[in-house]
This record gives sequence, structure tokens and C-alpha cells, in this order.
Amino acid sequence: MTDHRLKLDHLVIAARTLEEGAQFVAAKFGVETVAGGAHPLMRTHNRLLNLWGGAYLEVIAIDPSAGGVESPRPRLFALDDPAMQRRLADDGPQLVHWVARVDRPKSLVRWREQYPARIAPVAAMSRAGNTWGLTVPDDGAFPAWQGAGDGVLPSLIQWDTPRHPSDALPETGIALRTLTGFHPAADAVTEQLAWLGAAHLMRVENTAGAPVLVAQFDLPDGSTLTLGESAEEAMAREEDARQASKRRRVKKTDTQDDPETPPQPD
Repeated sequence: MTDHRLKLDHLVIAARTLEEGAQFVAAKFGVETVAGGAHPLMRTHNRLLNLWGGAYLEVIAIDPSAGGVESPRPRLFALDDPAMQRRLADDGPQLVHWVARVDRPKSLVRWREQYPARIAPVAAMSRAGNTWGLTVPDDGAFPAWQGAGDGVLPSLIQWDTPRHPSDALPETGIALRTLTGFHPAADAVTEQLAWLGAAHLMRVENTAGAPVLVAQFDLPDGSTLTLGESAEEAMAREEDARQASKRRRVKKTDTQDDPETPPQPD
């Protein structure tokens, strides 16, 4: 029986510049990214890092050298959105999105034609000899269902070239352990993931804060690395820091208030 569930294709780290993004990944993972290429249609460029199991990590940024497009469309992954640009300027490169793969014989284009309310338009894209179709809303925003998306719902990709890009990337020994999406409209996100056949790829949690992706990786040395943080995790971390600071102040006060031990007789 054919398994029509989607597969994880890649995770997306957005950055103001490709150099900033590459430095961020190298500092986090201890591995250098590999040059990907430019996306002429979107006026973006990227660098890549292999992940175990046929997936990869993409660092993407606006390509300052891109030109020649007479009627430029909004860039993908909300890179033209002023809110996203402020986010990257204030907080630096970060995990913002993920992409799920639709394997043949299922046709992503025909699937979208059947369900235009569920699936964003498919843009024909290319980079360094690779061609593929990627779902990109006309305004360049993240895909959404019932108003919920914000990078937590995936874009869909279908490769035209038979060899997946991860096959050409150097092995790193890095594996994605878990992917969790936090969203205030978790029910809508869960519903759409189930409809897409992608519910097995990500756990969805409710949050009182902003939508966010949290990815945990297993590194070759046996350690783990986490990218992203939910509002609740941030609050817990800040509260732990406050309590630790309070304990240090109390300990310092107690030490200062202790009377000196009288000298002992010889």
C-alpha cells in the first residue's frame, strides 16, 4: 500500500543577510553551511546544512544582488514583511518555517487545483540546476488555514529533479529529534496538518504568546540543541532567572549580617 503521508523536506532559518545566517548556524551546530544558490523568481539566496534522514536546514535571506525582474512579486517566507524584517533585526537569525515534501505520483499542482482554499498557489522555482514547485501565497505570507499559519503550517514542495538536494550535501551526523509548533489557534493548525497528511511530522501545542517553531536536534557528540522557544518556556526561564537572582541576594545578605566569630583563646 502506498504511503501518501508527507515527508519533512527542510527547515527554514531566515536572516537579514546570508552571512549573518551562516554565522548563526555555524555557532549553534559547529558545522559550516554549504553554498546553495540564488532563487531568481524570489530574489533570495540560501545556504544549506544536511540533516540525517533525507532533509536539510536552509538559511535564507534577501539577495541584494538580485535584479532583472520586471514585475517583482513579494518574496517568500514573509521576507518582505516589515514585521519579519524588524524581528530579524532585533533578534537575529531564527527558525521561522518548515517545508513538507509531496512525493510523486501525487501531483502538487493538481492537488492545489482541486483544493485552492486549502493549498496556496504553486510557484515554479529554480536554483543551481534544481527545479521544483513550492506553495507560496501571492502576498508572500506564510501558508495559513482559517487564519492560522504564521510559519507553523508548512509550505509544500515537489521536486522535479530526481535527486534530492540533501543527497549532494556533506554528511553532518545531525538529526532532527522533534519539531513542535506553538500557536494560539492550535486546533486549526492540527486540523490542517491532519488534512495534509503531515500530522506525524510535528507536535502542536497551544500558546498564549506568539506562534513559534521549536526544533530539537541530536548532535554527533551526543548532546542536544534546541532552536526556538515558546512564550511559556521564555516566561519559565525568566522566572527561574529571577528566583536564582533572589537566592543570591538573600545569601549575600545573610553572609553580611553574620556576626564575626569571636577569636578563640590560645
